[in-house]
Amino acid sequence: MPALSTAGSEAAHPQWDPRVQPCIPAVTLQGAAVEYTLCELLGQAEDLSVIAGATPGETVAVIEFLLAICFASETCPSSAEEWRAWILEERALGQAAQWLAEEPDTDWDLFHPTQPLGQNSMLAPYIHRDGAGPAQLVIEHAGDYNQHFDHHHLEHGSAPTPAEAFRAMLTQHAYAPYGRARMSGKELGSAITNLATGRLQGRIRVMALGRTLAETLRLNLYPPEGPGKPLNTSWTSGSIERRSFHHKAKPREPQSSADLHSALGRSILLRPQRDANGQVVVDRVLIGAGEVLEFDPERHLQDAVFAEAMNGLKKPLWPSPTRALWRDAHALYSAVKDAQPGLYARLRSLPYERKGAGAPYQMWAVGLLANKGMPVAWVQGVYPYAPGMAAHLYRASRRGSDIAEYIAWSLRRAAVVAAEIVYPAAPAADMAAQVARFDARWKFWPDAAAPFYVLLDEAIEAGLADEDDPAAEPLAGYTQVLLGAARNHLANCLDSLPPNHQGHRARSRAEQRFNQDMGNAKAPAELRGETARD
Repeated sequence: MPALSTAGSEAAHPQWDPRVQPCIPAVTLQGAAVEYTLCELLGQAEDLSVIAGATPGETVAVIEFLLAICFASETCPSSAEEWRAWILEERALGQAAQWLAEEPDTDWDLFHPTQPLGQNSMLAPYIHRDGAGPAQLVIEHAGDYNQHFDHHHLEHGSAPTPAEAFRAMLTQHAYAPYGRARMSGKELGSAITNLATGRLQGRIRVMALGRTLAETLRLNLYPPEGPGKPLNTSWTSGSIERRSFHHKAKPREPQSSADLHSALGRSILLRPQRDANGQVVVDRVLIGAGEVLEFDPERHLQDAVFAEAMNGLKKPLWPSPTRALWRDAHALYSAVKDAQPGLYARLRSLPYERKGAGAPYQMWAVGLLANKGMPVAWVQGVYPYAPGMAAHLYRASRRGSDIAEYIAWSLRRAAVVAAEIVYPAAPAADMAAQVARFDARWKFWPDAAAPFYVLLDEAIEAGLADEDDPAAEPLAGYTQVLLGAARNHLANCLDSLPPNHQGHRARSRAEQRFNQDMGNAKAPAELRGETARD
């Protein structure tokens, strides 16, 4: 560990280089979880499998940062044709590792006094007065930005290592929700306390995953926007003119792909300290407003799949508190099938090749569900993709979603019938609660997810076996599994009916309604025992 130095305050700041110290998530290598430096990750990417962060968002943020390094070092394809060659020929990423190894140490020092990696050193005069415990650095621990004004809860918990703090900081830059900063705007003004949403917050980020880290990076690289640099290594370094905090932020357009993927969505400063064992940890954090970017959807949202929102406007797929992500998987396959510009057109352009059993690639969708400024949960889904099978997978996922939706709708109708018989005189205001008593949908939906993923895998296997209709047989099996689960959940919900004539009648009529719906002409063909024709 280099000698200590003072950075404009009474506290000593140990110098630390994240290329020397472990500062990125554990990476699975031959069954063992090991931590690697950034240089090691890029240099050994062909031998490493999946990065495993503490959360899906942290993993995405680390991959985003690795992509930014690749773009900054000009380790990226120059055209869609070259991108295909990169994938098929498995181009090495050693150029990025070599470039990083030759970078000045001062640009990659997490605790540099004037240009700390990923941070804003201008916050140094205020961190001792306004900084809070390091829990606020972790999105899932901080809670609502408007709550806990005394910051007391943020002082609890163990102080993160530099590696953990670095990964959490990258996640903040990418995913942090809007709110009000936990710091005073007395000196810098209210602009420092008004936090905008991170560039990936509020939408689903889709990444293509390969069988190695190198393949994953190659799949998500693309012909870059602008020159290699600038890369955002700190608020006070590089050629980018940063916003001030004297006025409301004006969104700026990214100057390059490296700039886009390393954008500093927050002004963050970490205060290091040695713990009782002499190890360097981060004991205090200050977070303020960061940069706001202006996106061109075609150029800067290469992975976005647009859907229509309630206001009629189209926006990228977003996390929903009521709709599981897998129910919209067909939107991803549709984007590939239709060669939507960006990631999906490139995936479609890959030639159909058999590379052993199963899908050679996966589409990984990740989003942060938030209630206004309150982070609620990470949502994610992994969907297999094999070149040449986009249409089959679209059909399987589209019909699989439709079948599940129809069954859930029928369960609701059965619950209404039961409630109307048991509570014939219930006031309209109470009816929703009475129906909820018999509504099996909320037990059905969690059970429907696993069969859906099996459906996609079986469609891939059937396609590899050159079956005429790879989705037909998997859909039939999937339908029977969902139908059995729905009947069981409906029966369990109806068990709460009173054991009298009225209760028996309600059960009989509810089950009859459900069975009628399953055979209705409007029901998906698979539920009627037929083969669907698209």
